[in-house]
Amino acid sequence: MQSIKQRKKVVYSPGLTELPPLPMDVPGLKEGFRHHYTCHLGRDKYCRSPRYYYKALAFTIRERLMERWNNTRYAYLDADCKHGYYLSLEFLMGRALGNALLNLGITDEASRALLELGLKLEDLSAEEIDAGLGNGGLGRLAACFLDSCATLELPVMGYGIRYEYGMFRQRIVDGRQVEEPDHWLRDGNPWEVERPEYTQRISFGGRCESFRTESGETSYRWADTRDVLAVPYDIPIPGYRNGTVNTLRLWKAAATDVFDLDEFNAGSYTESVATKNEAENITMVLYPNDASENGKALRLRQQYFLASASLQDVVARWKAHKEDFADFAEKNCFQLNDTHPSCAVPELMRILMDENGLGWDEAWGITTRTMAYTNHTLLPEALERWPLPMFQQLLPRSLEIVLEINARFLKEVAKRWPGDSDRLRRMSIIEEGEPQQVRMAYLAIVGSFSVNGVAALHSHLLSEGLFRDFYEFWPEKFNNKTNGVTPRRWLAWCNPGLNRLITDTIGNGWVADLGRIRELAPYADDPAFRERWHSVKQENKARLASLVEAKCGVTFNTESLFDVQVKRIHEYKRQLLNVLHVIHLYDRIKRGDTAGWTNRCVLIAGKAAPGYYMAKLIIKLVNNVAKVVNDDPDVGDLLKVAFLPNYRVTAMEYICPGTDLSEQISTAGKEASGTGNMKFMMNGALTIGTLDGANIEILEEVGEENFFRFGLTAQEVEQLRPNYYPHAVIASDPDLARVIWLLQSGHFSMFETGIFDPIVQAITSPRDPWMVAADFRSYVEAQKRVAAAYHDREGWTRKSIINSAYSGKFSTDRTIAEYNEGIWHLDRVKAERGSQEEDAAEHHLEERERSFG
Repeated sequence: MQSIKQRKKVVYSPGLTELPPLPMDVPGLKEGFRHHYTCHLGRDKYCRSPRYYYKALAFTIRERLMERWNNTRYAYLDADCKHGYYLSLEFLMGRALGNALLNLGITDEASRALLELGLKLEDLSAEEIDAGLGNGGLGRLAACFLDSCATLELPVMGYGIRYEYGMFRQRIVDGRQVEEPDHWLRDGNPWEVERPEYTQRISFGGRCESFRTESGETSYRWADTRDVLAVPYDIPIPGYRNGTVNTLRLWKAAATDVFDLDEFNAGSYTESVATKNEAENITMVLYPNDASENGKALRLRQQYFLASASLQDVVARWKAHKEDFADFAEKNCFQLNDTHPSCAVPELMRILMDENGLGWDEAWGITTRTMAYTNHTLLPEALERWPLPMFQQLLPRSLEIVLEINARFLKEVAKRWPGDSDRLRRMSIIEEGEPQQVRMAYLAIVGSFSVNGVAALHSHLLSEGLFRDFYEFWPEKFNNKTNGVTPRRWLAWCNPGLNRLITDTIGNGWVADLGRIRELAPYADDPAFRERWHSVKQENKARLASLVEAKCGVTFNTESLFDVQVKRIHEYKRQLLNVLHVIHLYDRIKRGDTAGWTNRCVLIAGKAAPGYYMAKLIIKLVNNVAKVVNDDPDVGDLLKVAFLPNYRVTAMEYICPGTDLSEQISTAGKEASGTGNMKFMMNGALTIGTLDGANIEILEEVGEENFFRFGLTAQEVEQLRPNYYPHAVIASDPDLARVIWLLQSGHFSMFETGIFDPIVQAITSPRDPWMVAADFRSYVEAQKRVAAAYHDREGWTRKSIINSAYSGKFSTDRTIAEYNEGIWHLDRVKAERGSQEEDAAEHHLEERERSFG
């Protein structure tokens, strides 16, 4: 193989001579910054806006990404390689600037260049708005996956939606969540490149009609449709110091005509732009509230819009270089991130049959060899179903195909289990009822060659419970791919102090091969190393404490235990159990039970879905409890509580490095995997958790002595459910009884009588699916072990080091390597590297090949 250092680095420009690569040193970055600030943005020496400084730096870095972006595309074309496509309705990317600098290897150069210009990189980075393209773990996982695909040099392209407004910006007013629009694109996005030449046309409504082809075959066309345009915007996804830059393509909806000129000339302006507004609404907001019929219809429109635009794009690119579809399945693979992109199954069939003349069997063979489905939930109510009449109205041709898929599938099931009508009913893609529903998860399973869960327990419960019928029919389809997070953003970038300490100790190979972080383990027994580790943690806690004080007005003492639970607010994640423990600690303080006390700062953050009443009430409870606790002079520094508003990726970059205790306390059997648990572990936090999701695998890695386990197992939860009597549990536990009494008595709602009665009713109901009361005593005992362990600073620091040292399994590099080995089967393709990437690439290449093949 030709040496990397022998390759000629050039950028090809059509019709021009070869251009030399842009410089990556301090003078080159300064020159690029000046050029964009003055010539591109039109600013002068009198402008002092940090926003324009940030944009100038972003365009400077994007230029350098663009060189590698083009070279990556050329490499893929030259290799004629198989491609993977990751379809996801969410990509929670966070800020792009720091990630780009880190992966290009020029963070120090950029910082020095700015200092010479009288600016600070930290100030400019703070100007970047988090990209509002997701609302939780699903979207953040997708972002981490793309980072790892680029780092592993795999030809994978992401497809998503370019939402004008993110989920929402959360404010807390009088303890309650208030949602405000998150117009993250208000000032534009310097990292995106519009690609109007790849615009696709998406159809809705209309009717289907059959006709005879010249050969006498029956074919179908979709007529009288209301069409919208899908305009692509591309975002570069750089790999870690290897020259690869992959693509995330986001689709924006636009009208086919700006407005109806006849309506406008007749004086009816509103009607003239109605079609334009209707089209643009598709990508206006992330996850519209689907409580209404209109909301449901918009969600379905979004999902089909994503699937159709992406598949049309792939097929168009294929046809530009190929004459037929003979080897399409050998060269393409589509990974469906949860049920949202399930429309891709009938849509690929439609494109192949209606637009390209393939027969059903040939089209179905291609579809079922290219589609792969990842499931992310164990909650049956979270599996999407769409009313059949609505599906018929919006997507009549897709529904015809779905019904045919179902009929042929049920015929095969009937052959396997003759006369088993119950099984046919259970497995049907169409759920009977009034109205009938289209089960999107079942559609994805039937149309895919691979179905994977995202943690060992999750995958087991899928095959034994939620999808048992399908597992019995197709056991070979089902597999597990435990989630991960990218160590670039979630350790190397967000925790610079720990990054330096780890790199000084074991070298920097861990950034691209997290398995090597295990080399830290022996240093857990080194007192000098433990002291340095503790110092870094204290610095990170000080950063987090500053954020909490600025956003919440609550002072956290950095000598206290930082006890953190940050994630979407949902009953199954049991923020409520956490609050009950806080009330219990408060009750102990008020009763003078503080012998051997461990000072504790409890931080909770997360957003509740706008229509989720109980989740929003839990936020109100957290804030009311926080006010009582923080304002009580008897409590002081013994206990502090804060709810951090507007939780997002950037906030997590402060939170996970400064956390001592990671709360992963979902009801066993309800959390598919979790990735926050991995971020905390990677940064040296200890976990208190149930045997749920990836907690089990974290426990297996670090051992019982470095993990605080509590609660019922998934099997025990199901065994207890028929005979669950919370009142008896409460009566037998004086601590829990006092906590419930404080809630019932209105101590935390003195001027809001009865406001928390629904919470008390939920805890005391025998039908409480989350088993909050059942796990309370075990949780309290585990928290006592936490408090005792934190008193031993050396012992706690040792546990912290062990948690980081054994986090290697939870890198998305490992996850993506497993996806590729077991599902995608893509070849690694090397792109042209720039000078900054050469040394790092050669250094890591041998280790990564040994680890990931």
